[in-house]
Amino acid sequence: MDGWGFWTAAVIASVLVGMGKGGMPLVGMLGVPVLALAISPVTAAGLLLPVYVVSDMFGLYAYRHAFSGRVLAIVVPGAVVGIGLGWATAHLVPEAAVTLLVGLIGSVFALVSLLRRDPGGPPRRAEVAPGLFWGAVTGFTSFVSHSGGPPYQVYTLPLRMEKTVFAGTATIAFAIINAVKLIPYWALGQLSAESLQHAVLLFVPAAVAVFVGLRLVRILPARAFFGLVTWALLIVSAKLVWDGVRGLGLT
Repeated sequence: MDGWGFWTAAVIASVLVGMGKGGMPLVGMLGVPVLALAISPVTAAGLLLPVYVVSDMFGLYAYRHAFSGRVLAIVVPGAVVGIGLGWATAHLVPEAAVTLLVGLIGSVFALVSLLRRDPGGPPRRAEVAPGLFWGAVTGFTSFVSHSGGPPYQVYTLPLRMEKTVFAGTATIAFAIINAVKLIPYWALGQLSAESLQHAVLLFVPAAVAVFVGLRLVRILPARAFFGLVTWALLIVSAKLVWDGVRGLGLT
C-alpha cells in the first residue's frame, strides 16, 4: 500500500466516502471500487472502514436534527442481524456472489423507478416486516463489501421522506452499521496496524468532503436530488453486477 497510484485512489475514495456521509450514501459506495483499482477489494474494505467511521461522526453532527426515528428503529435492528449473518458466513459465501445479488436488486429497483410513468405518488408508511428484511440485507451486504446502499434505498425511497430527513436517516443508519462492523472486522483480521496508519492520513479529505456532500443536499431541488439518487443507484448497481459477474468467472 504505497506509491502515487495507491494514494491517488485512496484520496479519491476517502472524498467519495465523505460525500456519502454528507447525505449521498450511494456516492460513498464508490469508495471501495475506486480503491480496489490499486489494492485488493478485501484490503480496501478494511482500510476504508475507519474512514467511514470517522466521517460518520461529522455526518451525525450535520444531521443531528434531521432524521426519521421510526425508520431507524426498524432498519437498524435488522441491519445488526444482517451483520451477524455476514460474520457467521464470512468464509462460506463468495463476495462476488453477494456483489452480483446487490447489483441486481439495485438495478431492477432503479429501472422500475425511472420507467414508471408517475414517479411520485403518496408516500408509503415505514412498515416493520419489510424494514427488518431490507435492514438485514443492508447489514449483510454492507458487512461483505460496504454495498448496503441499494437494499437500503429499496426500502426507504418509496417512503418519500423530505430530502434532508432522507439523507440524515441514511447517514445515521450507516453510522451505526459501520460502528457495529468494527468488531467482526477486527476479529477477522481485516483491520491491521498498517491499514489504520494509512486510514489516519485519509481522515482530513474525508471530513472536508462530508460538508461538500451536505451542501449539495441542501442546494439541490428535491426532484433533482431524488432523481440523482435513483440514477446513482442504477450506475452503482450496474457496476456491482459487472464486478460480481467478473468475480464469478462468468465473463
